[in-house]
Amino acid sequence: MVNEVMSKSANSKFLCNVEESCFIVIDIQEKLTQAMPDKVVERLRCNTSILLTAAKQLGIPVMASAQYPKGLGQVEESIKNELTDSSIYIEKTCFSCLQADGFKEQLAGLNISQVILVGIEAHICVLQTAFDLFNEGYNVFVVADAIASRKLTNYESAIMRMNQAGIKIINTESVLFEWLKDASHPEFKSLSRLIV
Repeated sequence: MVNEVMSKSANSKFLCNVEESCFIVIDIQEKLTQAMPDKVVERLRCNTSILLTAAKQLGIPVMASAQYPKGLGQVEESIKNELTDSSIYIEKTCFSCLQADGFKEQLAGLNISQVILVGIEAHICVLQTAFDLFNEGYNVFVVADAIASRKLTNYESAIMRMNQAGIKIINTESVLFEWLKDASHPEFKSLSRLIV
């Protein structure tokens, strides 16, 4: 099924596309963000919020996960407030979202070919989710300025490993403007204002 959707657009291999995208927010939770450097968390929250706002306005499906919330706390309030009734939310103990009960089936039901990932930690849950999705045939984009690890070396090694495997490393502005495609897009003015 993924291969059928992949044939929709020749550009889908390299560019984010509204019709083919799902935006996945991985484990941005209270106790995890408290363990991160303030500057890194600020960047993560800001860029995730930009992409959640864009996804909402452009009708892109959103999925969000929480890793063992009993121990690590709930999804941060600022992120939770950006989710809509149509957002798919899962709680998990496995590190890869794809291994969580129902996640794979719900994602398949969206009939998309590409996933855009943000969240924490880069070298654990983001990386394992990215690899599993890639192995399932999805075109995977990881937003480098909207993922984080407690240690810079872990973040850097995660980026390197994912890039070497063929996963696309991208940034927030690129995702936004690839979704928009054209300055004549009706949402261009409102969404481009999100970029400071």
